Amino acid sequence: MADTADTAGEEDAAGQPPKDTRNTRNTGDAKDGVLAAVGPRLRELRRRHGMTLAELAERTGINESTLSRLEGGTRKPTLEMLLPLAEVHAVPLDELVGAPRTGDPRIHLRPVTRDGLTYVPLSRPGGVQAHKLLIPPGPDTEPTLRTHEGFEWLYVLAGRLRLILGERTLVLKPGEAAEFDTHVPHWLGPDDDRTVELLVLFGHQGERAHLRACQGPLGGSAHAPH
Repeated sequence: MADTADTAGEEDAAGQPPKDTRNTRNTGDAKDGVLAAVGPRLRELRRRHGMTLAELAERTGINESTLSRLEGGTRKPTLEMLLPLAEVHAVPLDELVGAPRTGDPRIHLRPVTRDGLTYVPLSRPGGVQAHKLLIPPGPDTEPTLRTHEGFEWLYVLAGRLRLILGERTLVLKPGEAAEFDTHVPHWLGPDDDRTVELLVLFGHQGERAHLRACQGPLGGSAHAPH
């Protein structure tokens, strides 16, 4: 009789066993976790590119308040928001939302041009980032030095690089490298009328690439004008 009573107790009023909602609940928790991780990832990408919320709003057509709430996690992202953000940051949509990788180790190059500069991401988001950077000659105007979070290492592939670090000006030729703390005011660009091509490694939170400049570490940083 006890077995019968227990079995009867497991059925609902219609005589059907209760539904197991654990899978539905776990799926919902996983989805919430993925969405919650999008905001910090968006903030990291924006800061890595040296962009303000106002600049990002202008490029994406998404208002500044919405972008701020997306980064803070108080606004859930939609596909209509993520598509222009992925395009501006030059990352695949699945990497923007942290989708599992398929096992393909290749990096699908998606060049992006901003302010006349061409960035070619050579790594996936997270940790030290690798880019190929092409800087064409610009107008003959006084360089504007910038500062931002991070640490940077660069290697000149082609052309002559003019590097301004605070009060110092250096010229690097192909095959030379430099390493910088990007809190120091900096600027870089071609030293002549040819495009300069660079390989750049950049750690967002001051993370240093495990490489050393051929001329030794410098006491400042240079980054392409944003």
